[in-house]
Amino acid sequence: MKTINIGGVPEHFNLAWYLGLKNAEYKNSGINLRWKDYFGGTGAMCKGLRDGDIDMAVILTEGIIKDIIAGNKSKIVQVFVESPLIWGIHVSHDSNYKTIKDIKGTKAAISRYGSGSHLMAYINAQNNGWDLKEDLDFEVIKNLDGAVKGLTEGKADYFMWEKFTTKPLVDNSTFRRIGNCPSPWPCFVIAVREDFLKTNKEDVKTILNIVNATTSEFKDIPSIDRMIANRYEQEIEDVQEWLSLTEWSQENISKDTVAKVQDELFALDIIPEKWDYNELVEKL
Repeated sequence: MKTINIGGVPEHFNLAWYLGLKNAEYKNSGINLRWKDYFGGTGAMCKGLRDGDIDMAVILTEGIIKDIIAGNKSKIVQVFVESPLIWGIHVSHDSNYKTIKDIKGTKAAISRYGSGSHLMAYINAQNNGWDLKEDLDFEVIKNLDGAVKGLTEGKADYFMWEKFTTKPLVDNSTFRRIGNCPSPWPCFVIAVREDFLKTNKEDVKTILNIVNATTSEFKDIPSIDRMIANRYEQEIEDVQEWLSLTEWSQENISKDTVAKVQDELFALDIIPEKWDYNELVEKL
């Protein structure tokens, strides 16, 4: 049986992977798929791919495109979640900041440079007409626990993270959400290390077929809302809203989407150049 390592964030988006593992669907196809939680998000997964700690990752679209251009020898093989990620913009509950306008020029907590929380701070700044050099400042906090500590202790002023993941922290008055910033493209893709892909393409196809069978009928799983609420400690009405907004994909990323992401990152001076579609994407 072939062992394949995959990484992702420990969030509700990835429940389909857990269900397949729980039901031994990968083992039944001769694959020992080992899931690794990355609490540090996309930046940590990019490092995991570069170092060979994982062979595959369920990762933010903008983050992996940036990192491939920066030297990460990986390729996108499929979109996993088609809908945008809704980033909540959070401040400490006791903060004096009430609106997005108030946090202009203050310090953003980010999990690491190159992470989604870092890149989306630029998107939010651009959306609000801020000066990207003068009005952005960053404090690296590693993960969600680090963000709680950083905002509570005043080391950073605001933090951007997926709004449903952070909703319990808003409900218990740790954070206050002052706005939202949806990503302007499909949020999660599946990326694979190039050298692994060369010799394991059929296994990657098998893995995608299994997870796609689950995501294509995910919303029809009996009591899926209660399962998510219990597993991720969320309110049932929040889960139901999230389910209504989220669409999975079983297709590869389009040329138009890759162009749009690169246009945005290039305009924000996050990437130094734009690459051809085939340099970033592998068609299986």
